[in-house]
Amino acid sequence: MPKEKKPDYVVFNPDDDKYDAALKPYATNVGAPSIKASDSIAWKNRSINKLNHKVKTKFLELKIEYEKMLQEFEYNKLIFEAKFSFEPIVGEIYHLYQRENGESFLSLIAPEQCNFDTLGSFYLNADQIWQKVPTDDGEL
Repeated sequence: MPKEKKPDYVVFNPDDDKYDAALKPYATNVGAPSIKASDSIAWKNRSINKLNHKVKTKFLELKIEYEKMLQEFEYNKLIFEAKFSFEPIVGEIYHLYQRENGESFLSLIAPEQCNFDTLGSFYLNADQIWQKVPTDDGEL
């Protein structure tokens, strides 16, 4: 016997032989609100702008950190290539000078107490890494 055809407005699942309108993830009757595709372009644009801003900010932070690390490396290289005949003590401040022949040397004598060409003052931290001491005007 042929199965009876149901009208279009009746939601019937022939596989299960059940009415399953309540189980559908979408509206199944004419009284249900209309389904409209939401405009996701504005959301996408906001999300893209936020992501671009976040990536740019993180890039700039990493760039600044890299430049600081590179500068620290250059200072340490400069000091380790300098002449000195003593073992530096952790926590002390030392001063780096340059002779007229271009040779650099490390000294305990402060720049105010001598007339050498000053390259900067440095602090030896607990990790045995030299850190530049800011000058009186706040410059590193």
